[in-house]
Amino acid sequence: QLFKTAFSLPEHDSDDDSYEVLDLTEYARRHHWWNRLFGRSSGPIVEKYSVATQIVMGGVTGWCAGFLFQKVGKLAATAVGGGFLLLQIASHSGYVQVDWKRVEKDVNKAKKQLKKRANKAAPEINTLIEESTEFIKQNIVVSSGFVGGFLLGLAS
Repeated sequence: QLFKTAFSLPEHDSDDDSYEVLDLTEYARRHHWWNRLFGRSSGPIVEKYSVATQIVMGGVTGWCAGFLFQKVGKLAATAVGGGFLLLQIASHSGYVQVDWKRVEKDVNKAKKQLKKRANKAAPEINTLIEESTEFIKQNIVVSSGFVGGFLLGLAS
């Protein structure tokens, strides 16, 4: 092995000097910089691919997701805005009568139901957030590539 070193360890029960061989390649495999930064469980993707491959994989998938998000977002905004515009034109022309008291009552009812469901779902949401955080910590290189690619996809 090319990267081996030996150093002297004092033995307490004998007068002879003994040496322990430390394999630096094995040490480097077990002690990655991200292990020191993010903990011992650094995830399976970290072990399989190089850093450059992980960044490229994350960047490409992020760009695709950002590009699709941008296109779908524009389409959804156009559909919702166009629907409201048509509803307003129909209302002002007399084709549609809106019962605003009923709308307000239904909106308040929906708000109460959402508050009840949100209070019930709080532990599940916290668990999901913890799992997501752990995944990001385990795959930090891919995650950072994904975020960068996502932002580039939104911009293009």
